[in-house]
Amino acid sequence: MAGKLRIAFMGTPDFAIAALNALHDAGHDIVAVYSQPPRPAGRGHKLQPSAVQKRAEELNIPVRHPKSLKKDADARAAFAALNLDIAVVAAYGLILPKDVLDAPKHGCLNIHASLLPRWRGAAPIQRAIMAGDAASGICIMQMEEGLDTGPVLMRGVVPINHTTTAQSLHDALAAQGGELIVDTLEQIAAGDTPSAEIQPEEGVTYAHMLAKDDGRIDWTKPAADIERQMRALTPWPGVWCMQGEHRLKILAAEVAEGKGKPGEIIDRHLIIACGDGALRLTKIQPQDRKPMDGLSFMNGTHLNIGDVLT
Repeated sequence: MAGKLRIAFMGTPDFAIAALNALHDAGHDIVAVYSQPPRPAGRGHKLQPSAVQKRAEELNIPVRHPKSLKKDADARAAFAALNLDIAVVAAYGLILPKDVLDAPKHGCLNIHASLLPRWRGAAPIQRAIMAGDAASGICIMQMEEGLDTGPVLMRGVVPINHTTTAQSLHDALAAQGGELIVDTLEQIAAGDTPSAEIQPEEGVTYAHMLAKDDGRIDWTKPAADIERQMRALTPWPGVWCMQGEHRLKILAAEVAEGKGKPGEIIDRHLIIACGDGALRLTKIQPQDRKPMDGLSFMNGTHLNIGDVLT
């Protein structure tokens, strides 16, 4: 292909696969894929390669998985020896030191899943939904040493509405990332690098890494906030509350009408009062039990209207 570039691709989870596929289909010379080392998973805790490593092996691309680039001089030297035109990074998960960033002819480009400078950091997809943002998007960013601080070469927008989930937004952004990185590299290969948009200092927010406790419901919050929390944090880390000493995982809910003290059950269909408004829990999973609808749960337990979830 005209304008073929010599590339290293650096990514780990499912999100990065669309970009890897797009670059491969565009005919670029992907000489190496970097991914996080295999991790124990499943009941047997056997080492499992990352989603990107699996796909790279299917494409017959050599895979490297150093535990660190910052601390491993040999790994940095091996990266420099690839004599790259450019490196493409998508949710890789390792810090790239300056000599790695500077090694390729055109440096390293990151496919970031937010409208920078909003939601720099580890969990931009979930944080955008939780915050009630009207849109997210992809930024193709020239990487520098700061956390997602580099200039933006290309961006696209994906709307967020009342049905958007973390999974649906993830999939839309992954696909858009694949399209935009191919467009960006096409321009670079043609000697027409997109103009760099320096990120403004105003509007910077950070999408801090998710923890299990982020999924705990605070019933004093408005019902709309909790409903967004559910769409953002399902399936991981999951949204939950306590029914006495037992954890109750909330798999689906919808905003409903009703008033009561926060956490109070105000209807047999498992409508729960919130700080403002109420939520009907449409699908739940009690501790050590299978998922069920809210009415079935009420009928099968000793809960009553007036009881309080915490």
